[in-house]
Amino acid sequence: MNINIRQWLGEHLGTNDSISTLILLAMTILLAVAIWWITKKILHSLIPKLTSKTKTLWDDIIFNERVINSLATLIPAILLYNYLPVIFKDSSPVLPFISGATDVIIVLVTVWIIASFFSSVNEILSEKDRYKDKPIGSLTQLAKILTFSIGAILIISLVISKSPIYLLSGLGAIAAVLLLVFKDSILGFVASIQLSANNMVQVGDWVTVPNYGADGDVLEINLTTIKVQNFDLTITTIPTYAFISDSFTNWRGMQNSKGRRIKRAINIKKDSIRFCDEALLAKFQKIELISDYIKTRKEEVAAYNKKHKVDTSTLVNGRNMTNIGVFKVYIEKYLQANSNINQEMMIMVRQLPSSEVGLPLEVYAFSMNKEWKIYENIMSDLFDHILSVVPYFDLHLFESPAGSDFRNVMSK
Repeated sequence: MNINIRQWLGEHLGTNDSISTLILLAMTILLAVAIWWITKKILHSLIPKLTSKTKTLWDDIIFNERVINSLATLIPAILLYNYLPVIFKDSSPVLPFISGATDVIIVLVTVWIIASFFSSVNEILSEKDRYKDKPIGSLTQLAKILTFSIGAILIISLVISKSPIYLLSGLGAIAAVLLLVFKDSILGFVASIQLSANNMVQVGDWVTVPNYGADGDVLEINLTTIKVQNFDLTITTIPTYAFISDSFTNWRGMQNSKGRRIKRAINIKKDSIRFCDEALLAKFQKIELISDYIKTRKEEVAAYNKKHKVDTSTLVNGRNMTNIGVFKVYIEKYLQANSNINQEMMIMVRQLPSSEVGLPLEVYAFSMNKEWKIYENIMSDLFDHILSVVPYFDLHLFESPAGSDFRNVMSK
């Protein structure tokens, strides 16, 4: 038997149609709230128990609190959608409004559930080693944008009572506006594909982006931004497309290699550079690292000068060793004997072009340990020793004169 509830209220409560409709509407809302509350309690007690019994973690992530609350909202909305015509009858003026509101709620909750699902997928895949270097965040964000866009079109079509096709037919007219609004998203999506395809940057990479003042590890790669945690623990957010349009340094190659480069120079005063006489060579021969080198080199020089009948009374004639040349050999020998230096990679000591600040002598080598703090300690110990032995080779370091230097000159 088909009962008109609004008519029954009017007959038993003695109210007119408008008041009975309002009472029925209030009762419907209270019923929907009661169903929502009961459903929420049941789902919150049932679903976690079911997911906890499984060995996998993905179901716990997917059926999180957000999804459970959304499902609890969706169930009374579906019930209202199906039974509103029975409660209010087709002739009720309130029915179209409530039906439209129910449709909008169903679309909103469905969109929210789908978006939560993509968030859960991102969380699940981000924990897997094989996907940690992939732009999963960018792809899931793009999926969310598409979901929200479709949901917005459906909601607008419900509000204006037009087919979604009607809205899509006019989409071409506002394409330019959409491109402007979603410019960062489009550029970021294209950039994330290029970054992934060319393996240019991954989560965990140490990158340096000078234009944005970023120098640290990549925390997250999203559709529109890449988060970098600097070494001072600040976080810099950089547009994804900036890694395509601007220059940046990725230190992954160094981190994956067998050593970290040491490249630093000291400046030698040019007026302290001279030829080595016998007394100076005898002094150098007492240094263990270059003792054999001095002996062998002296024999080679003597044989050459004797063969070419060179007048050795003047050091300019023939072949002779210089104190900076011997010092350069000493540094190379010291690097080769240092256990902190990778002997399988390049070891070189070279002279850079002379300038107004002296003659730069550059050390080029690779430390075995790539950890920042240990690397800095290795380099400090290395140059502590090099700077300390400079006077033993009758050389002087170049330094710009300080105020005390001028005072000493003036006091003489």
